[in-house]
Amino acid sequence: MAGPMSSFGDCVRALRHAAGLTMEQLAEASGVSARAISDMERGQSRAPRARTLAALADGLGLDTDGRAGLEAAAKEARSPSAAGRPRMGELPRGVVDFVGRATELATASAVARQAGNGEGPPPVLVVHGPPGLGKTALAVRIADELHDSFPDDRLYLDLRGTDVDPLSVGEALQRLLRALGMDQRRIAHTDDERSAQLRAVLRERPCLLVLDNAGSEAQVRPLLPASGECMVVVTSRRALGGLEGVLRIGLTPLAPAESASMLGMIATQAADPAAVEQVDTVARMCGHLPLALRIAGTRLASRPQWTVGNLVDRLTDADRRLAALTAGDTGVGAAFALSHAQLSAPAAVLFRRLGHVSGVDFAAPLAAVLTETGLPDVEDRLDELVELGLLQPVGVDRYQFHDLIRLYAEERLRAEESAARAATERRMNDWLLQTAIVAGRWYEPGYGSLPDGWDGLVPLATREEAGAWLRAETDNWLAALRATAAEGQHQLVADVSEALKQYSDASYRWPGWYEVYGLSRAAAAALPDLRQRVEHLNNYAYAALQSARRFDEAAEVAIEAYQLAETLAYHEEQVQALQAIASAWRLSGRLEESLRAYGRARDLADQIADHDAYVAQFYGIGVALIRLNRSAEAIDEFRVALAEVDRRPLSPLRVLLVRAAALSGMAMACGMLGRWSESQHLAELALPLATEHGEPGLMGEIHVSMGRARAALGRTAEGRANLTRGLELIAPDMWYAPFARKTLSSLDD
Repeated sequence: MAGPMSSFGDCVRALRHAAGLTMEQLAEASGVSARAISDMERGQSRAPRARTLAALADGLGLDTDGRAGLEAAAKEARSPSAAGRPRMGELPRGVVDFVGRATELATASAVARQAGNGEGPPPVLVVHGPPGLGKTALAVRIADELHDSFPDDRLYLDLRGTDVDPLSVGEALQRLLRALGMDQRRIAHTDDERSAQLRAVLRERPCLLVLDNAGSEAQVRPLLPASGECMVVVTSRRALGGLEGVLRIGLTPLAPAESASMLGMIATQAADPAAVEQVDTVARMCGHLPLALRIAGTRLASRPQWTVGNLVDRLTDADRRLAALTAGDTGVGAAFALSHAQLSAPAAVLFRRLGHVSGVDFAAPLAAVLTETGLPDVEDRLDELVELGLLQPVGVDRYQFHDLIRLYAEERLRAEESAARAATERRMNDWLLQTAIVAGRWYEPGYGSLPDGWDGLVPLATREEAGAWLRAETDNWLAALRATAAEGQHQLVADVSEALKQYSDASYRWPGWYEVYGLSRAAAAALPDLRQRVEHLNNYAYAALQSARRFDEAAEVAIEAYQLAETLAYHEEQVQALQAIASAWRLSGRLEESLRAYGRARDLADQIADHDAYVAQFYGIGVALIRLNRSAEAIDEFRVALAEVDRRPLSPLRVLLVRAAALSGMAMACGMLGRWSESQHLAELALPLATEHGEPGLMGEIHVSMGRARAALGRTAEGRANLTRGLELIAPDMWYAPFARKTLSSLDD
């Protein structure tokens, strides 16, 4: 090899001869291997770094001038003009619009410092994640920022792991060896020998290797150095979990501010302060994926006549969004397709059928229903999707799509299963709704076993398991209910909603109940059973009252339910309707009217021996009296309620709730009368009962009473804690919330 590289080698050889040393003697004197010295003298390796150069100078016994000459020759050998042709393995051009990844870059810098100490195996950093997250851009940025740590050798190799024909291990080794200066004729013929040659070279050569787009552990493992002052950055769509002793960085989408910054760097329209909201919309539609953002920004920049609003219009149609996120030979869909092509046939079926799932996330049983396979098999397929970056694990046993990958799955579903799509979706929805019915029944008094022959893939052997499933799958069973209602399956919609009634009472704050019982109200209206229609009118009234806080609508619907129930002599539902009317009027401030409605409900419940409904009216009556400044009368009502609980046959949950509510009401009334010690005592009795029942609004009310009492009694710190907790638990529009806020504010003054 002619030129500066040979000049450096000639310099080393001349200095060694002048010192009268053989290669072996110089190796012993300097600590640099004879093999490395031979490679330097023959121009087969680049000039060494400062530490090795100093060791050679010490071994040669050079004076100041001799050292300066050797360093000058080495500097010339490292210069860009040293090679007569472009060098293999040069880093690709970095992106000019790189944003974010500060934590990842800091991690890489810390790893580089570890590489510099030369102790232990060289560190390996695996950057992994779904397609389009900018793994290559980050790896190149890492290499650029570590220039000072690795000034001589920073090599890049695309392993083409997502190609149909990835780069073979033998070819990868050969390219790296040639990039490191080894003569083609000296490169061994077998992979094992080439791997040993690479390890030998890197042992003496500080180097940063960027191994991009790795397809598997087997492709990477032979390329890793065993010793020396090296560092390796590997990028892959897979986590490469089989590689031991490596540090993994799992990339996630950019933060919203970073996404907006990237768009602004690419397109001037996106940098306009007036377009902030539209830029945020574009970023969200791109899923904060760097590849998608770059394409969207490029499309905008290449069309100066466009506004950001024009781009929003192009991306709004979800079915066309992936097509819109294509520029030239680059596209988001094409990036996803490379991973999709590597799926096994069963995993490809699962991937596209998951396009049916409407919720944010899902668990393995739902995937098993979609593919009609057992849980062990579907879990293997889910792992395959995760491994290829097409699915993201959430927590222990749930999964979710990136928004754009979901669109790609839906595209594959439309393209490959047009005939079977409706049947698959119906099977999924039926399973979700039947499971919801079984789960909801656990909340009904006296219900304590699964239906005979139940095999619903999920554990529902307890009320706790049932509640956990209903909460986790809320988005999915609600979407199934919507679809079933749209298909006109009125009885199924009514059955599901009725089965969830007791569960809804335990989670009434969820705004979705307004939609659930709106669907069931409409479904029941289409059915011939008028008694069922009354029930769902009442259910909707309570959802409007408790979940949506639409008091006037709740009263209007409950009046309709009462009138129909009266016509049918359906007394139980008459009581429920009257209670809803009374509660709606109380919450909207029509207190005298609410007292009369509660009284009628209590009297009718007593006549028909509906004991649970009878005792339920006392709380509303007592609160209305407190608000009418008749707190002493309210206390009497609550005392009667406690006595009635002891003498009537009630369900255990009703006993617990009425006792907690009556004690809470008494605490509130005593507070209004300034009887603070009594109020505090009653609240302390009520709180354990409310906590056992699990009703958040009642717990919040008790904390407010306790906080006001403790504040008045000088227990400031405890009072502040109670009031803060109470305001967290109650609805903001509760009538006593201003009292709580005023007291808390006075404690903070």
